Amino acid sequence: RLEPIYTRSACRKAPTTPLRSTPRPLNWISCRLLWNRLLPSDRLTPRPQVRLVLAVSLDGRLAPPSGGAAQLGGEGDRDVLEQALAWADACLIGAGTLRAHQCTCLIRNADLIGQRLREGRGEQPIAVVVSHGNAFPLNWRFFQQPLQRWLLAPAAATRGFDRWLPLGDCWNERLGRLAALGVERLVLLGGARLTADLLQADAVDQLQLTLVPRLLGGEHSWLPLGVEALPEGLAMDGAWQLQEANPLGGDELMLRYQRQRS
Repeated sequence: RLEPIYTRSACRKAPTTPLRSTPRPLNWISCRLLWNRLLPSDRLTPRPQVRLVLAVSLDGRLAPPSGGAAQLGGEGDRDVLEQALAWADACLIGAGTLRAHQCTCLIRNADLIGQRLREGRGEQPIAVVVSHGNAFPLNWRFFQQPLQRWLLAPAAATRGFDRWLPLGDCWNERLGRLAALGVERLVLLGGARLTADLLQADAVDQLQLTLVPRLLGGEHSWLPLGVEALPEGLAMDGAWQLQEANPLGGDELMLRYQRQRS
């Protein structure tokens, strides 16, 4: 397994409840709570490694000007997408992306599925939907797909999801909660607003972008037009290191960059 990534839990408040003055035997849960109280509120907490996986046009668009569900990549892009899904414990999907497609990507390659099973993991990564609401039509194909469905939202859904995680205050907290549930490697599938949120938190560790030989124009960029300024560190020399440049056929090119942090 990969080495864990740690982040400061800046949005967590230090507990103010005083410790008991009368000693009593501690079970392991009490010991953990005591340890958490003694640690500073900005302590480093583990989070998953996050890989953004997208197919984009040469001008950085996810979809044509008319919008809607778009499939820009060809067969080679599908292969590298499935390899990324096989790497991941879970994938993160914005509610808008789910509404556009009404399903998520599945691993179809039998060798990749067999590899996951040999590693003691499920055939498919967990699908984690990020939403400010909790109502989704259950007749979408997503709810018939053979995978676990988790909802990261302010309130739980009554049906359709296997687990609910409170949305919380910030991405450090949300990613820490996923890590506590065993998610070590996370693929981010968009959309653009969710991608921007994670980049603004400097929580993306890898960029896997397939460049598709099209020029689309319009407003559907892989980062929203008019997005607030990103952290300065993302634009510094050496912030991103090229790990792979892979021609995929059909004049498509997959580039994978690794975030370099001091």
